[in-house]
Amino acid sequence: MKTLEEIREIFKSDKFATENFAVIEEAREKYAKCSVKLTDRHKNAMGGVMGGVHFMLADFAFAVASNCEHMGVVSVSSNITFLSGVKGDILYAEANCVKDGRTTCYYTVDVYDDKGTKCAAVTITGCHVG
Repeated sequence: MKTLEEIREIFKSDKFATENFAVIEEAREKYAKCSVKLTDRHKNAMGGVMGGVHFMLADFAFAVASNCEHMGVVSVSSNITFLSGVKGDILYAEANCVKDGRTTCYYTVDVYDDKGTKCAAVTITGCHVG
């Protein structure tokens, strides 16, 4: 099993996530928790957190969870449902594998803030390509 530092090293080349301040908090096979400290760059014209931030963080958590031990999974379908506005200063995404089959996998990702508000629910279907 790779260490957290080794996993962070692998995923530092995920520029979109890392340049938007996404951080891997925890990772192991089929599970990951990532975070982003929110800044003005993450906000829309109304001052709320852009929905794309939720999705970026959820997609990153999925990528880490499904690839931290062996690279080769890509997402083929995602669905996000926004549940509440962000109330805190940090957003978290926690990805959990529900089913890992021979060619496809299915994950749920909970997105919540540091105040405990569940902000979005995401489901992602992935495909084993490598």
